[in-house]
Amino acid sequence: MLYFLRYFWYALLVVVFQVFVLNQLDLPFGGQLVIAPLFIMLLPFDTPPFLLLIIGFTLGMILDMFMNTFGLNASALVFFSFMRPIVFNWFRSKEEYDGTKTPSIREMGWVWFLSVYSLLSFSFFIWFFLLEIFRISEIGLIIRNSFSSFLYSLAFTLLFQYFYVGVNAKK
Repeated sequence: MLYFLRYFWYALLVVVFQVFVLNQLDLPFGGQLVIAPLFIMLLPFDTPPFLLLIIGFTLGMILDMFMNTFGLNASALVFFSFMRPIVFNWFRSKEEYDGTKTPSIREMGWVWFLSVYSLLSFSFFIWFFLLEIFRISEIGLIIRNSFSSFLYSLAFTLLFQYFYVGVNAKK
């Protein structure tokens, strides 16, 4: 029960910070700073895939209600949640993932985290902006917005991980 409450409060914090702080930023090149995928990423390895999809959908719908985006965040977070176990299997190390670990820099190291999170995050933004713009003639705009949002979010994620994890991270 304590496990559930801890992640519930983290999710609430993500929603409040995203809606009231990050969405108020006006970033250049069509970029958006989004931290909801980081919440999905940092769930423990033993989180069942079906539960990941439910969490992604619920978190996305809550963000959509506040942001007036009509399912855009829900769709992108469900896609992120769906891809998470697949990408984790691609980057599986020689030893199995420990169910008690979380996929953070502290637990898995910088190289693993950057590789996995970069792939998942960029996929999230491509999906997000494909649905938001929804015109193949605007592919340049989709790629520009996706890339700039990816860079902003990755920079924020690395700063968050650095201060959250500290300097004694695995190499």
